[in-house]
Parts: sequence; structure tokens; C-alpha cells
Amino acid sequence: MLLLGIDVGTSSIKVSVVDAQTQQCKASAQYPETESPIISPQPGWAEQSPEMWWEHVQQAIKKAHATNNYNPADIGAIGISYQMHGLVMVDSNQQVLRNSIIWCDSRAVEIGEKAFKAIGKKQSLSHLLNSPGNFTASKLAWVKEEEPDTYKKAKRIMLPGDFIAMKMTGEITTSISALSEGIFWDFKKDRISKDVMEHYGFDDELIPEIQDVFSDHGRLKESIAASLSLKAGIPVTYKAGDQPNNALSLNVLEPGEVAATAGTSGVIYGVSDELTYDPESRVNTFAHVNYTNDEKRLGVLLCINGTGILNRWVKNIFTPAISYSQMNSEASKVPIGADGLRVLPFGNGAERMLNNQIIGVHFHHIDLNLHTQAHLFRAAQEGIACAFRYGLDIMRENGMNPQVIRAGKANLFLSDLFVEAFVNTTHVPVELYNCDGSVGAAIGAGIGAGVYKTPKEAFTQVKPLTVIEPDKKKEYKVVYEEWKGLLDNILK
Repeated sequence: MLLLGIDVGTSSIKVSVVDAQTQQCKASAQYPETESPIISPQPGWAEQSPEMWWEHVQQAIKKAHATNNYNPADIGAIGISYQMHGLVMVDSNQQVLRNSIIWCDSRAVEIGEKAFKAIGKKQSLSHLLNSPGNFTASKLAWVKEEEPDTYKKAKRIMLPGDFIAMKMTGEITTSISALSEGIFWDFKKDRISKDVMEHYGFDDELIPEIQDVFSDHGRLKESIAASLSLKAGIPVTYKAGDQPNNALSLNVLEPGEVAATAGTSGVIYGVSDELTYDPESRVNTFAHVNYTNDEKRLGVLLCINGTGILNRWVKNIFTPAISYSQMNSEASKVPIGADGLRVLPFGNGAERMLNNQIIGVHFHHIDLNLHTQAHLFRAAQEGIACAFRYGLDIMRENGMNPQVIRAGKANLFLSDLFVEAFVNTTHVPVELYNCDGSVGAAIGAGIGAGVYKTPKEAFTQVKPLTVIEPDKKKEYKVVYEEWKGLLDNILK
């Protein structure tokens, strides 16, 4: 039996086909080759077309088939990972009503702050484990206020992965994990939050049927199966946000285990068994993929919006013709600290860990006689590593003290320079694995389909490629202290 995993990213769609028995990837494909556009009608806004995602999903699946490394007829279950917090709205005919307001959009910050005050800080944090903030519920409230005609036409709201599952099966479902990331879930009462629904005036009918993350979320329609060379009726058995899914793919399932990613955004994601929250809501707590009413498993998530997107921006602005590996090679020739050049990587919307402030990217101490593009490359990656350290210290304040962090060897973790800066700035070893979101989604599909008795059984073949320990000879203390001082001055 083969398993199909789909990862709906911000930059592109990636799919992988995994052999359920060996847990080995048979083929992977990404579409498009260039990065998908983010629509920004106004500063701080960020949207994408759900129909674009769907077109790219289909193209990626066909591209994987074209490798001829497997028989598509052997695929028996589908799993979906997706960019978190995006709002998709459809009418009674399952037609998209507007572009998706995606995770890095900042338009609903003020709406969320008003809700936080109206519901009450104590009530919000103890029941929602978060401020309503700039999450999906607040994005929906924005549509209700600013686009009332669109809101009135809405039959269902969903997250990006729910939309892809709907296109494949015609069914619309959600999960506690998904509802919690949208700030619709009351953890104290284990139900949809009346506080949020009543404050915003939402109709309960907008919320899809709630099912377990690992369950039957619908069966592949005949017309879709025919167009994608798949068997009709195979189930979608897993849907999860990209960060819970990344944690799953790294076998991060139990309290104290921690995962990290550094794609468009950067995330540290730790598992807890307590209904914990940050009093300032700078880090957020959601239901993990294995959360149940009887056995609480929660994901404590630190998100930095501007990580890989900054690295990409620097590359595209200064040297669009070179590869990322060439860029990393140039940066490695510059000494630690980039000869005094410092970069604050916060140019992709409101940053939760900075109390939802939008401060933009800052370059400090540029010396026109000294600094080269290689200095900019290094300073950008060091600045991103410093942002991770800043966020990790907030997590430490809230009881999350990782002894090791697991990460897939992908995106910024492909850069030896970045890994060195990350490890020596945070002072935490990193285990690197050969995995990604689409493979994790495929394994999740196997769990949901009952191929594996437990999630742990699904990762018996997963071993780290390497472990990077902090090196006392590589001193980043001064770099971080200077970086933090610059940030503190801006936040005053």
C-alpha cells in the first residue's frame, strides 16, 4: 500500500508518495518551481487564491506520477498538511467567495485586541489558551465587518487543508486541532467557544463537522480520481496544520519533545500535557495532532513570520542569479558577527512574539567601505537565528526547556552556517532528519487509515542524519546581545 501526502505551503505545493510498510519515500514533486505569489492589496495584507492551491495540488500529483517510480493505483490513503490560520469561505455550492486571508495577514490585529478585552484576558487565556489575536476567527470577523455581502453568502468556513480535502471528496470536515488554531476552541469545556462565537456574532452553522485528525474525512470523487489517475473512493484520512504535521513527521508527540522549522516563517513547536499559555500571548498553544479529551497533548508554538522569506528577499534583491547553496558558501567566508552588520528579520506582518507589532526589517551598522553582499547574507541568517533565540527565551519563561530540537534538513536548515548560528545562539543541540511536510502528511494518512496501530509505530524507521552540538569555540554571545539591544530600542 502506498500513501499520498500533500503539503499546501505558502510558496508551493509539495507531494510525496510513501511506501506504508518501509516508510520510505517513493517519489516527491513540487509545483510550481517558482514561488507562488502572495497578493497584498494593502500594506500588511496577505492573500492567496484557494483555486490556485487546488490547481497546483493537481499539477504536483501528476508530476509525481510522471516519475514512474510507483503505480498510482496502489495509493490507498491521502493525508494533507497545510499553512495554518488561513481563512477560506465557500457558499452552499462549495464555490470560493473570496481569496483566502492567509497566516501572515495583519488586518485583523485590532479586531482581535478588542475581542481580547471584551471577552476578558483571564477568560481568553484560561479557556482559549491564547488571545483571539490575528487568527482565523478574527479574520472572519474582519470579513463580517468590511465585506458583509460576502459574509452573508458563506455556508462554511475552513482552513486551507480542509478546502483541498473538499475539492477531492466533496465533504467538509474540521478537527479540534484545526479549530484551536483558528481560536474557536474552548479547552476548559472541550467545545466550540461560546465566548468567541457570541462576541463576533458568528452562526454555529459556519463550522464544519468535527472529526478526529486521524479519521475518514471523505472519499475521493470519481471525476477527481479519473483526472489524477487515482482509485475512486480512497479516503482522506489525515489533515493537520503544517507545524503540528512537521512535529508529527519528526516523531514529536510526547511532552517535552520539540521540533523546529525555518521555511517562509520560522517555528519552534514543543509538546505539553498541560493547558498552558503565555500571559502575553506571544507564543501560542493549540491542540496537537494526538490531542484527545482524555489525553491532552498540546503544541506550544513560537512563530517568527520573517525567516526564510527574508533569506529569499536578500537573495532576490542582491544576487537573483545564484543558488541558495552558492549564497551560503559566500556567507560562510565572512567571520561570525558579519563584521558588525546586524539584521532584524521582522518584515512579514505582525509578529506575535513582539505583541503583534509590525516593525519591519532593519539593517544596522552598514559600513559602505567594508560590507559586501556576503556580509548581508551572513547577517540575515544570523539575525534569523537571533530571532529564534529571542522566541525560545519566551518559551523558557513558560516552562518549555528543550534539551534537543529536531528539524528536517530543509529550507534554512540546509545551510550549515544557519545551523551553526542557530545551535550556538540558542545553546540547544539540533538533530537533523531527512523528512518534510509532505512525507509527514503521507505517514499521517497511514495512521488515519489504520496501517499503523499507533503514531509511534509509524516512525520506527526514522533516524537522525546528524546531531549538531553547540561549539564553545564559536562565540555568538556578543552577536546576540547586540542584536537584542537593537530590538529592545525599537520596542521601547
